[in-house]
Amino acid sequence: MKSKLATLKAGSSFEMPVLIDQMTWRTAKNGSHFLDLVFSDRSGKLPGKYWNATIEDTHKFVVGTVVILKGKCELYNGSLQVKINSLTLDPQAKHLVAELTPQAPLTKVELQEAVQSLLLEIVEPHWNRIVRALLKRHQDSFYEYPAAKSNHHDYRGGLAFHTLSIARLAQDVCRHYPQVNASLLLAGTFLHDLGKTTELSGSVGTQYTVAGNLLGHIVLIDEEIITACQQLQFDPNDEKILLLRHMIIAHHGLNEYGSPKRPQILEAEILHDLDELDAAINMITKATAKTLLGEFSAPVFGLDNRRFYVPQNID
Repeated sequence: MKSKLATLKAGSSFEMPVLIDQMTWRTAKNGSHFLDLVFSDRSGKLPGKYWNATIEDTHKFVVGTVVILKGKCELYNGSLQVKINSLTLDPQAKHLVAELTPQAPLTKVELQEAVQSLLLEIVEPHWNRIVRALLKRHQDSFYEYPAAKSNHHDYRGGLAFHTLSIARLAQDVCRHYPQVNASLLLAGTFLHDLGKTTELSGSVGTQYTVAGNLLGHIVLIDEEIITACQQLQFDPNDEKILLLRHMIIAHHGLNEYGSPKRPQILEAEILHDLDELDAAINMITKATAKTLLGEFSAPVFGLDNRRFYVPQNID
């Protein structure tokens, strides 16, 4: 069986085709240059440093390129990384880009069918029409983009999968708490991260765009809600629209985490909590999947660099 990045353990030597997911030119303390790289395949990602790099190497080993990576997996500060022995281009391997790009657990068609079914549960007509209009506008990127550059759901289709996961959690919450406005919670769920189709560059070599860095996905999608209201001839200052906009701008929970306002309605608080829950479960699952029984995972950056234990004796 062919090796995959996710199956590598400390001490494993290997040679395999991988995708360059990130590349940064850096200078070491001794003045030498190196490439700070992140490699990916369908199973996951691993970082590595290409020492004594040249300017020509920055043009050769660009993001989105398939290379043959030969090296050894090592443990550094509690995290796995690659010690690179050699890195070579394989012109015949371009067809492997899609095969090596990490993917959501569901296919694009499965995601689309699930989303369309859930949209029927948004029974308030203003919210339904706005959500449908914006999903239609971003339909290609919504089902292709990751939910984040790294941290959680950082794979092709991750944005739609993360959104769908929260929507299904929202359904369960609404069944348990009938006082929750299900239409508002679902509408906010579908729109809360949709601005990432503008904030991020795509599913391969994901970076923040200029708009993403200067404005962020919360501001970007709030602007689009206002534009949609104008096109649909809705008053953006109508209470229903203000409630929907509040769902978006409050979903990060705290001002210091990027939300202009903290949640001030029940549904906004629930969306924030479900967003945090789904992201945390994904990050912990990803970290512990690379961890041996009875050991602690590598630090999880998105969760305050906490390390998570994998019990030995849980059935």
